[in-house]
Amino acid sequence: MKSKNVTPEEMKKRTAHFKDLKPYKRQQNESLGIPPGAFERIAAHSVYPIMVPEGYTGRSAQAPIKGAPGLILTVTESPPGDGAALHIHEQTVENFFCLSGRFKIAWGDKGENHVILEPLDCVSIPPGVVRSFLNISNEVGRLLAVIHVQSNEQADRIAFIPELKDEIEQKYGANTIESLRGIGINFDAGIETTK
Repeated sequence: MKSKNVTPEEMKKRTAHFKDLKPYKRQQNESLGIPPGAFERIAAHSVYPIMVPEGYTGRSAQAPIKGAPGLILTVTESPPGDGAALHIHEQTVENFFCLSGRFKIAWGDKGENHVILEPLDCVSIPPGVVRSFLNISNEVGRLLAVIHVQSNEQADRIAFIPELKDEIEQKYGANTIESLRGIGINFDAGIETTK
């Protein structure tokens, strides 16, 4: 096989430095006016998009690397006791790789099952399974989330319970709910939760 030459300019488009990343709650606040607190109610304290497929339009669309179809990379950052509410990824596999801290990864309609991830542990959750994560360590914890899109549609729709919609709508308004829907976050999952 003959090797390819990649210019420094081309490689720059394929590089993300963590110090330069902005969490999507900040990106979406700046571009769509979605209050950061609305994201913090449903997701980790900070989620840093790293790579998304070319043409991806979901919540991580402003990731600096536009990669091949089917792969989304983010890093979540959670202080102790923080994580994501129970939710469903409708058409994607979500893989969690623990970088630091300890995380309780729960699954089942009420989060009744769980596994503990320590640094360098990984778990893969199939589409349609209710899941959440919680940093159970006494330090800021980070997870590498590798999301595998399994369809031609390069999207990652997720669903939370209607009660979260009501809570967010009451605090931040109906426009926030519509903006969240516009980036693939729905509130029509038939599950019970507490964050």
